[in-house]
Amino acid sequence: MKLFDLRGGVHPEGRKDLSVGRHIRVLPLPEKLFVPLQQHIGAPAVPVVNIGDHVLKGQLIATAQGAVSSSIHAPTSGTIVALGDHVAPHPSGLPVPTITLESDGADKWIATQTVDDPFALTPEDIAARVGAAGIVGLGGATFPAALKLNLSRNSGVLTLIINGGECEPYLTCDDRIMRERAAEIIEGIRLIALAVAAQEVLVGIEDNKPEAIAAMQAAAQGSVVKVVTMPSMYPMGSEKQIIQVLTGKEIPAGGRPADIGVLVHNVATAFAVQQAIRYGRPLLSRIVTVSGGAIKTPCNVETLVGTPVRELIAFADGYAQAATRLVLGGPMMGQEFTDTNVPVVKGTSGVLALTAAEVGQAEASPCIRCATCVRACPVGLLPLEMAAHIRVSDLSGAVDLGLKDCIACGSCSYVCPAHIPLVHYFNYAKGDLAAQERSKLKQEATKKLADARNERMARIERERAEAAAKRKAAKEARERAAKEAAEKAASETV
Repeated sequence: MKLFDLRGGVHPEGRKDLSVGRHIRVLPLPEKLFVPLQQHIGAPAVPVVNIGDHVLKGQLIATAQGAVSSSIHAPTSGTIVALGDHVAPHPSGLPVPTITLESDGADKWIATQTVDDPFALTPEDIAARVGAAGIVGLGGATFPAALKLNLSRNSGVLTLIINGGECEPYLTCDDRIMRERAAEIIEGIRLIALAVAAQEVLVGIEDNKPEAIAAMQAAAQGSVVKVVTMPSMYPMGSEKQIIQVLTGKEIPAGGRPADIGVLVHNVATAFAVQQAIRYGRPLLSRIVTVSGGAIKTPCNVETLVGTPVRELIAFADGYAQAATRLVLGGPMMGQEFTDTNVPVVKGTSGVLALTAAEVGQAEASPCIRCATCVRACPVGLLPLEMAAHIRVSDLSGAVDLGLKDCIACGSCSYVCPAHIPLVHYFNYAKGDLAAQERSKLKQEATKKLADARNERMARIERERAEAAAKRKAAKEARERAAKEAAEKAASETV
C-alpha cells in the first residue's frame, strides 16, 4: 500500500524495550477505588448511587449528562463509601468530584447480556451498546465513542482507520494488547466498521512493532481489515498525521476527520467495543504501561479504573532510584503529577517515573531563530512566531498563525536548542482563549437574559397600562350609563 509523506516530526529515543518484553499482568484487586465523574471530554457524569449502597461489578454508578458525556460503571463489587472530592489526575492536583468504592473482595459481576452473533446487530444498536458501556477513546482523547460512531455514520464516513501507532516513547500498552488479543481487536474493528458502514478499513502500526504487526495480520486474514506498516516517527500516532500518511488527505483547519470521510479509533478502543458488544461488559479497566528509569520492573498492567497510581508503582516493585518527574501518559504529551494517590482513569495509557538523566532539564535561553521548531512541526506551523505573539499577550496574532491547529505534540519543544518550552506557551494560550470564549458566551447569555427580562418587564407594563385603560374606559362607560339613566328617570318624573 502506498504511504504518503508526513511533514516535520521527530525521532525521540523510544525506551520501549524497558516494558515491551513482559506479558500483560493483572493487578490484584485494590481495597478502595476512586472513580472520578470526569473521565472524558464533555460534561461530567451524574451519580445515580448514594453512600452506603452496595453495587456489583459493571453496575451503572453515574450516568452520562448531555450530548457529549459518558456513563461510568462500578469497577468491582463493594460499597459506596464517599461521594466527594479526590485528587485529580491533572498537573494542578486539584480535587474533582469522585465516587469512592470500597471493594468487598468478591469482584461479583452484574448479570450481563452476551450476543452470539454481534454482526446481526444494526449500526444503531451497536452504537447504543457502546454508549451504554461508557466507552471513550482510549488513545488519550477520551471522546465518547458512541457519539463518534453516530456522527461518522451521519457524515457518510468511507474509511475507518485504527490507530496502532503508539509513537510516544516508553508506552507499549497498545503493542502488548495487539500481540496478546489480536483476534478480539479485529472483531471489534469489524463491529466499528459495521456501525459506520465503512468501505475501507486500515490498521496503521509503526514498523518498530513487528510482533504486533504479525499477530494483527494473522487475525485479519480473510476479513476486510488491512494491516499497514508505517515508518516509526513521532507524532505518527496523532489523528491528523495517521490520516495524512495512510490516505494522503488533510483535515481542514478547524475541521474533523469526518469532514473528509474518515473515522479514527485506537486499537484498545476496538478491544473495548468487542467486549461490550459480544459479552455486555462495560469499560471498567485498561492496560497501562508502568515504566521509566526510576521503576524497578517496568511492565504492562491491566488495572481497574479508579486504582491509585501508587498501587501500580508498587506492583512494578517500586522505585529503583529517585524519580525526578512523574508523568501520566507519554513523556511528550502526558501530564506531570506529584501525588501518587491520583487514580487511573479511562484515558491513562502510562505511568512513568523518570530520572534526572531522562528528563534532561536545562534552563531556557533566548530564541536564536534557527527555525528548527518550524521544520519539526508536523502541522506546518511557525512555533517561534506564535510564541513571540503569546509573550506579548497578542493571542489573536497567534490564532492568525494557526494556534488552534496546534496538536500540542511537543515536537517543537523537543528539538529547540534554546530549551524554550514552546508547547507550554501554546497550551497556556489555548487555555486563555477558552476562558475568554467562556467569558464571552457568559456575557452573551447574560445579555440575552437581561434583554429578555427588559422585554418581559416592558410587556408587563404595557399589559398593565392596557388593563388600566380598559378599567378606566369601563368605569367611564358605567358612569355615563348611570348619568344617562338618572337623567332619563328625572325627565320621566317631570
